[in-house]
Amino acid sequence: MTDGVGPDARRPTPDHDWWREGVLYQIYPRSFQDHDGDGVGDLRGIIDRLDHLAGGPESLGVDGIWLSPFYRSPMADFGYDVSDYCDVDPVFGTLADFDDLVREAHARGLRIVVDLVPNHTSDQHPWFQESRADRTNPKRDWYVWADPKPDGSPPNNWTSAFTRRQTSAWTLEPTTGQYYHHSFLPEQPDLNWWSPEVRDAFDGILRFWLDRGVDGFRIDVAHRMARDPALGDNPDYGLAPDELLRTWTDETAPRDQDWPEVHAILRGFRTTLDAYDGRMAIGEVFILDPARLVRYYGDDDELHLAFNFSFLRAPWSAAAFRAEVETFERLLPPGAWPDYTLSNHDNPRAVSRYAPDGDLQRGRRRARVGALMLLTLRGTPFLYYGEEIGLADSVVPADRVVDVAGRDPARAPMAWEAAPAAGFTTGDPWLPLSADHSIVNVAAQRQDPRSSLAFHRELLRLRRSSPALRGGRYATIGGLPEDVFAYRRDAGSEGWVVLLNFGEAAVDIELGPDLADGRLVLSTDPDRPTGRVVGPRISLDADEGWLVRR
Repeated sequence: MTDGVGPDARRPTPDHDWWREGVLYQIYPRSFQDHDGDGVGDLRGIIDRLDHLAGGPESLGVDGIWLSPFYRSPMADFGYDVSDYCDVDPVFGTLADFDDLVREAHARGLRIVVDLVPNHTSDQHPWFQESRADRTNPKRDWYVWADPKPDGSPPNNWTSAFTRRQTSAWTLEPTTGQYYHHSFLPEQPDLNWWSPEVRDAFDGILRFWLDRGVDGFRIDVAHRMARDPALGDNPDYGLAPDELLRTWTDETAPRDQDWPEVHAILRGFRTTLDAYDGRMAIGEVFILDPARLVRYYGDDDELHLAFNFSFLRAPWSAAAFRAEVETFERLLPPGAWPDYTLSNHDNPRAVSRYAPDGDLQRGRRRARVGALMLLTLRGTPFLYYGEEIGLADSVVPADRVVDVAGRDPARAPMAWEAAPAAGFTTGDPWLPLSADHSIVNVAAQRQDPRSSLAFHRELLRLRRSSPALRGGRYATIGGLPEDVFAYRRDAGSEGWVVLLNFGEAAVDIELGPDLADGRLVLSTDPDRPTGRVVGPRISLDADEGWLVRR
């Protein structure tokens, strides 16, 4: 118990596997809605906009929200450098605001998933301040410290993930003569998860938020929590980082991540979560080899979901997306559940990523095809705030750049209306708005049946009403033109066919007798008449997708 808030005091009706059939919506708190007018989004602002997400006939209709970090932080990495895991940073509000958010979200049937950042803290965290004080401090081994090499250089060749250059992941602390390890910024020292005290401390942190009513955790860089205790050098194969992520083996894997002990840490998290009803964890496991990624599910005793980033790097190609889906389906352990996403706070938005030569109109057509795929595949979909209205990356001038890794364009404030600050704030937005926010915004799309928002609402409504789309079987449909990715979703007597044309030209499709005579329920083209019976031969326009009820 914490502050009189019990684990079931403010939660929706218990549903152990709600996360399997639900749709989660990622909110970057700084950019969703500003309540107090300082130009930065906050928890009260999120409460103000909950009706957009759930609870009414005009709401989007998602099942849960994932909040990026709102903890106390010096903001060197905008909240991923935590100085207090059990408090809210004043820029976002207070713990009372968080409790109100949980209560208001649960009243609308929305689950709350919060970010957990266990790999590292801020260098301003009291733990690190004690750890760095001297070599005999009781918290010295809460972090990763090592002596220099004889020539005074860093202990090994590990490099920071926050630079394209080969910058050392070690910083010398002159007062004690040792280096400390940081996978990212020097202001983000890595915790030593070989320490039992660290594990106990995080068990308490998990329980603190679980007792406040949260429904789950998104675990930041879950694969980095364990590393070679001998601090051996990473192998150098001369491969680009993404190529290495796809090809390493047990023998060739880096020594600073994906170390076998990480699975024991995750099993500990799972034990705590399983002591509470209907809680879950999804891990950010940035490993592009799906065979290694699925290990993080364990034997249904580690993560409930491991983030699959394959769509974020797949080219706009039917063959590419088909291959990613079929591979994930094939490799998942028995009983494990897939998940997919098209955008997040670390990557360009789908609309911008899929816009050939910067053509946002084409990018938005393609993004609808992507949304139809995302929300009809077997698995848990994650939407990024603004995707439902076709929000594009903003243009951030050099003098407005604030993020160390250049991710500002994907974090532009949400566009709510055609006002100077898009309804996001009464002050000056902390980042530039998307250039077309006066047209691409919620208010402009709310009553427009042709809009991206209307399309997402209808697609989510269909998903909610369909056992086959929420949890049915998946099967690829073969023998179609190369630019078409098609599949079936079935549960009992209910069946659907999804047809997605990734090509630049219209394509004729011969469905065959077992797939013909269905009814076209939804097209990504708002001008395409629906409700008609689909014959054995159909024609899909370029960048068009169909949802057909069999």
